[in-house]
Parts: sequence; structure tokens; C-alpha cells
Amino acid sequence: MSSERNRRRVLAVVAIMVAAGVLAFLAFGGIGENLVYYWSPTELEASGDKALGATIRLGGLVEPGSIQHSEDGLSLKFSVTDGEASIPISTTSVPPAMFREGVGVVVEGSVNRAGQFETHRLLVKHDNQYQAPGEGENLDMAEMMESMQFEMDEKAKEKESAE
Repeated sequence: MSSERNRRRVLAVVAIMVAAGVLAFLAFGGIGENLVYYWSPTELEASGDKALGATIRLGGLVEPGSIQHSEDGLSLKFSVTDGEASIPISTTSVPPAMFREGVGVVVEGSVNRAGQFETHRLLVKHDNQYQAPGEGENLDMAEMMESMQFEMDEKAKEKESAE
């Protein structure tokens, strides 16, 4: 019976050591490769070459006057600012409907050698507060469509003036 008890103890110790080794590997092995840093434009600018190639989430506001759509419509360039620094962004992802100048954004990507931040993920920040229309407020579908048409007309005018 003593040999059976010793065998169980040895198996328990081996199982604990294997579990601890697997846990240590998962916790520390390759963790640096999977980290995504969240930086502001000022922090990114101050980091210099340290940021090259690292996956970064950059947060800030879309700088007014910086949005440039390519002629083929497949790429977009703009700048993100935190009020102190401004970082040029290029993306081929489709911007969310709420994307515009002055809106808060989070972009995920990396800095290339030219200092351009290339992103594959573009998110618009917004608060999570939804307020249903108050009592007596009438939602007029025609009015909403008219405001959307106004925005589309303004974008068309901007495009014409750029050409």
C-alpha cells in the first residue's frame, strides 16, 4: 500500500509541475508579440523608432480639414490629433457611417518607416447613451431623409471643388 501511495504522490507532483509549466508558458511565452498598446498621438510621436512595426491602438480626434478620399474610393487618409500632436493615418478599410471631422476615433495598425500610421481597423468612438424621443417629439422621416440628402450634397460639393 505504501508503494501505491508513493506512486500517487509522484503522479500528483508531476501533474502539478506540468500544469504550472503550461500556465507559465501561456502567461509569459510570446506575450510581447500579442500585446496591443493604446497610445495617444503625443505618446506615439514621442516614442520615435520604438513604435515602428508594433501593433498599436491610437486614439484621438479626426483633425478638421485632414480627410482625403482617393479618386478610386479604395483608400482614405486623415490625421488624428489629441490637441498637441497630429499623426497621419492611411487606411483601406471602409469608414463607419459616423466617421467625420472632429469625431473621436480609435485606429489599430502600425507605423511604417515613412512615419505614416497604416491601419486595418477604424472605429468611431461614441457614448453608449441612447435616449428615446421624448413625449411629444415627432420623428419625421421626410425631415431625416432631407438632412441626409443635405450631407450627401455637401460631400459632392467638396469632391467637385477638390477636382
